[in-house]
Amino acid sequence: MSQNHSETFLNNVKGICDSNPNPSFGRDSHVQQVASGRHPASARKIKTDKTLKIAMWNVRTLHQKGKLENAFKEMERMKLKILGLAEVRWTVAGSMKLDCKTLSYSGTHSHERGVGIVFDLTTAKSLGSWCPI
Repeated sequence: MSQNHSETFLNNVKGICDSNPNPSFGRDSHVQQVASGRHPASARKIKTDKTLKIAMWNVRTLHQKGKLENAFKEMERMKLKILGLAEVRWTVAGSMKLDCKTLSYSGTHSHERGVGIVFDLTTAKSLGSWCPI
């Protein structure tokens, strides 16, 4: 008495049966790998050579002659696009353009405290508006 016995194997996530599975890959032989071995999220990295360097500096005061020019020189030396300034000590609030840079600042009525932010020429074009608080 002979019986014809064939085994079936589930070899994929959808539960498709195959009587002759491919033991080395665990999937049907007609399946081919299309993508590289990388994870799909890492395969689409955007490569850019543009960097945005930002720094913060406690200048103690810009209420002295030559301090603003010194801040601009340091910004150029370090190739900064945006420079935040603490303790500017200028009165009220405003904005000015000097040496291809834009300085926006806010302070009190006395020469105490105050903050400012300096943008280079290209970064300043990206600033839509600002409101001192």
